[in-house]
Order: sequence, then structure tokens, then C-alpha cells
Amino acid sequence: MATRTARTAWNGTLSEGSGQVELSSSKVGTFDVSFPKRAAEDADGTTSPEELVAAAHSSCYAMQLSALVGEAGGVPHSFEISADVSLGPDPAGGFHLTGILLTVRAEVEGLDAAGFVKVAEEAKATCPISKALTGVEITLDAALVA
Repeated sequence: MATRTARTAWNGTLSEGSGQVELSSSKVGTFDVSFPKRAAEDADGTTSPEELVAAAHSSCYAMQLSALVGEAGGVPHSFEISADVSLGPDPAGGFHLTGILLTVRAEVEGLDAAGFVKVAEEAKATCPISKALTGVEITLDAALVA
């Protein structure tokens, strides 16, 4: 399996500095980061570590869910998956990820609602990004759509 790389260049202090994160392996882009915008409600054109974790988690989860639906005898037609990653104060000091909510709406043939939720929970527990984030509470809202 391949190793993937991202690189960040940062200038200045936490509160006044800024940087750019480059998706080096794929070369698909370089994105601005800044702590004040990271902590603000409006990201105003910048990304954040939490958004990048959300992207990694939702895409990894989609792949794992697709595999497990197939193993359970279902046929995955489409998934709409979002990951909401929250940042908050850490009682030990600084900040930490306070939780991740995975929301999935799926069109799947061959599994009933209960069977799908069971597979969706298994995918949450077994996708590599979920495994890497075991120190963060991950919740799931999974349902089939017509």
C-alpha cells in the first residue's frame, strides 16, 4: 500500500500567522489555513485540520461501507456521507477533537433498514480512519433512502 504525503508551510504566531497546506501526493491543491479562521464559524475560504479530518473520514468510511454492504449480500447504489468534526477546549489544556458525527444516507439493494444499520456500524468501527481516531467519540446517523 502507498504512503500519502501532505505538507504545511506556516509563517508567524498562532493568532496572527497563517499557512498553506499542500496535498503533495495527489497534487490536487494547496489550501490556506489560519487559526483565527479555524476557530470562527465562517471559514472564509480557508480549510482547517478538522475539515481535512472530516474529508478523510467520510471518504474512508464510504469505501469501507461499500465493501461491507457487498460482503453482507447487498448492492450499494449510492451513499451521501458527511462527517462533522468538532474542536473544543481540552480540560488538560489547549484544544482537542470533541466528537465526530458521521451521517450516511444510502440507496442499497438487498438489505433491510436494520441490516443496513448493522453494516454501517461495523464500517464505522473498522474503517482505518475510525481506527486512527479511537480517542475521539464517533457517532453515526445511518439510514436508507428510497
